[in-house]
Formats: sequence, C-alpha cells, structure tokens
Amino acid sequence: MVVDTALIAAGLAGLIVGAEFLVRGGSAIATRLGVSPLLVGITIVSIGTSMPELAIGIDASLNDAGPLAVGNVAGTNIVNLLLILGLSAALVPLPLGRQTVRFDLPVMALSAVLLLVLSLNGTLGRFDGLLLLTVAVAYTVAAVGLERRWTPPTTPEELPTADGPGWPRVVELVGGIALIILAAEWLVRGSISVATDLGVSDAFIGVTIVAIGTSAPELATTLMSTIRGDRELAIGNLIGSSVYNIAFILGVTALVKPVEVSEELIRIDIPLMVAVVVLCIPIFFSGRRISRLEGIGFVTLYVAYLGLLTVFRT
Repeated sequence: MVVDTALIAAGLAGLIVGAEFLVRGGSAIATRLGVSPLLVGITIVSIGTSMPELAIGIDASLNDAGPLAVGNVAGTNIVNLLLILGLSAALVPLPLGRQTVRFDLPVMALSAVLLLVLSLNGTLGRFDGLLLLTVAVAYTVAAVGLERRWTPPTTPEELPTADGPGWPRVVELVGGIALIILAAEWLVRGSISVATDLGVSDAFIGVTIVAIGTSAPELATTLMSTIRGDRELAIGNLIGSSVYNIAFILGVTALVKPVEVSEELIRIDIPLMVAVVVLCIPIFFSGRRISRLEGIGFVTLYVAYLGLLTVFRT
C-alpha cells in the first residue's frame, strides 16, 4: 500500500511538472513559428497527451481485451468534455475561436458518430481502423490548412524575435510529453493497486480510475494552460484529444488487431459519448464561449454520470 501511494503521489507530481514543460514549450514553439497555440494544442499536444490511451489500446487488442480499448476511449472522451473542459471553464470562461466552432467541433461529432456506426456489427476490423486513421490524417492536414487560411498574414516586423536557439523549447515539449506519459502510468498503476487492496470492484475501477487516469495528461495540461492564460491551447488540446482518441488511437489499435466491441458498449457507453458531443454543439455556438455556469453544469453532469455508473455497474 505504501509503495502504491508513493506511485500515486509521484504520478500527480510528474503530471504537474510535465504539463508545465509541455505548455511552456508548445506555446514558445507556436510563437516562434508564427502559428496559433490552438493549432499546437490540436496537433502536437493532443497526440502527445493521447499516448496513454494508445498504449492501453494496443495492449488490450493484443490480449483480446478489445472492449477495454473501446470503453477506455469512450470514457476518456466523456471525462475530457464534461469534467476537464467543465473545470477549465469554471475557473475562467473559455472563448471559442472560429476554427473551433466551424471545424473542430463538427469533426469531433463526425468521429463520434462514425465510431458508433462502425461498432454496430460488434467489431472494429482493419478496414474500420484504416478509415478512422484516414480521418485523423485528414483532420491534421485540414487543421494546418485552415490555420494558414484563417490567420492573417504576418509581416516581417510582426514576426517574433528569436531569443536564442529553438531546440531548448523542443526539448521542453518532448520532455513534457514523455514525463506526462510516464506519470500517467504511475498514477493508473498505483490507483488500481490501491483500489484492489480496498476491495473495490473491477467494473468501478475501469469506469473511474482507468478513464480518469488516462485523462490525467489532458487534465493537467488543460488546467495548467488555463491558469497560465493559454486558453486556446487548453481548448485545442481537449478537442484534438477527443478526435485523436477515436480516429488515431482506435484506428491504430484496430489495424494492429481487430477489436471486439461488446453489446454494452454499443448500447450504453458509445451512445453516451455521442450524446455528450451533441450537447457541446449548442453550448459552443451560443456566444462562442463556455461560461463559468456552463462549466459548472458540465462538471455536475459528470458527477451524476459517475454516480449512475457506480450504482448500476458495480
């Protein structure tokens, strides 16, 4: 128990430090390249903070535990949108840019619905994985293209002045991602061991500790971004992670080995994830901001969701 508690403490500390490095490095790189923090958050940071889900997905598929991979993604996306986005907005109201509302949100909704449709036959095959991975690649390419199209041209006088070599910022970014992934592993492993020692059921562990644990990188990065004032990076990280969790993570997982999707996932978890995405649409479009009250409402919905899971699935 003492070792497991130490793992949890080390994991939490590592997430805080790693998130600080990642946000600082990502923001600095965005400034040096003349691109928005939103684009960095959608691409580099989102993929980096989704690595725990990828590791779990591939390991689950190779061990014939496909429902764990799909369930983890569905649960993680619900955590991302209700708990993490809600907490961030509760701290500071989050303004939403044109690209987030017109492009990122529709792609997130499309990815969620596509996963539901592909899962109806009970399996995500290699063709399904290829289709999902294609969505991830197309999303990345389009995000870069839209960034160039919607961002006003920068004159030479407006370009940021380099304050030394750029490689330390790259080291910060990569090091932050690596530390976050390692810390998330410590947090999940220690939490599962403690929960098992306390006699908590496996179902409860799966829908709470594993989902929240693999969302810990997004939680740490988003909250740190919000506190530091890099709100575009925070939003981009959450939206991008929600897309990549489905399209990239499950795409690669299904390509490695076809993934079984249980009836429970098809009837409950994936539709709930789609419902949460649909809920975001009117909120994102109303005033193009997420208010503190809406953020508190998101967190309240997640607490209610967690309570229902605890009652009916433990």
